[in-house]
Amino acid sequence: MHKLLAFDTSTEHLSVAVRHGERLFTHSGVGGAQASSTLIPLILQLLADAGLELAALDAIVFGRGPGSFTGLRTACSVAQGLAFGSGVPLLPVDTLLAVAEEARHAFGARQVVAVLDARMDQLYAARYDFEGGGELGALQGNDNEPLLLAPEALQVPAGWSLAGNAFAAYGARLAPAAARHEVLPAATAMLRLAPALLAAGRTVDAAHAWPLYVRDKVAQTTEERAAIKAAAVAISPV
Repeated sequence: MHKLLAFDTSTEHLSVAVRHGERLFTHSGVGGAQASSTLIPLILQLLADAGLELAALDAIVFGRGPGSFTGLRTACSVAQGLAFGSGVPLLPVDTLLAVAEEARHAFGARQVVAVLDARMDQLYAARYDFEGGGELGALQGNDNEPLLLAPEALQVPAGWSLAGNAFAAYGARLAPAAARHEVLPAATAMLRLAPALLAAGRTVDAAHAWPLYVRDKVAQTTEERAAIKAAAVAISPV
């Protein structure tokens, strides 16, 4: 059995888990702005509870996104710091894949459209099909990159389920006919996915552990605002 550390800070929920053989050690709680100060102490405590040194891990698994920009930067920077210090390989996991896996595990959903609230009246979404392949089904059957779109624009195939955290924010605007599973990208879901991802060679070294933002930016620079204002003046009627 693998010795693994996993964590996710992509939402307002902080999730950390350590697997040591058959034993599982977990923590979940408030994330958001607090994650940057609490994540490392929590990791060290769970490793101590599991009787593991950081360097003894087979991989460090982290949620790479999409999600909160601040949360993704926190997860990636902590993962990089731990990997640089220990030499342990990193295993980035898409947060939407972790959402789909949690729906599969908790509710038996086999064909899942995973969604996470992207704020700004948008959501992140991707399809995952677990039919006939267990956890590997998502790796083999998913041919859609994560999308950023308005709730009304999301198309859910007949018989597929919705899973994620966007339901309270968007209500009936979001595929009202589809079955819904309220789940988050938990660290335990990432641990379940890790063996298949490791076997598929998905580890990276610390220098290549980057967030998956999907949305390029959330605000305009000062120069961009000035350029837009100047253009608006230029085309305004005299």
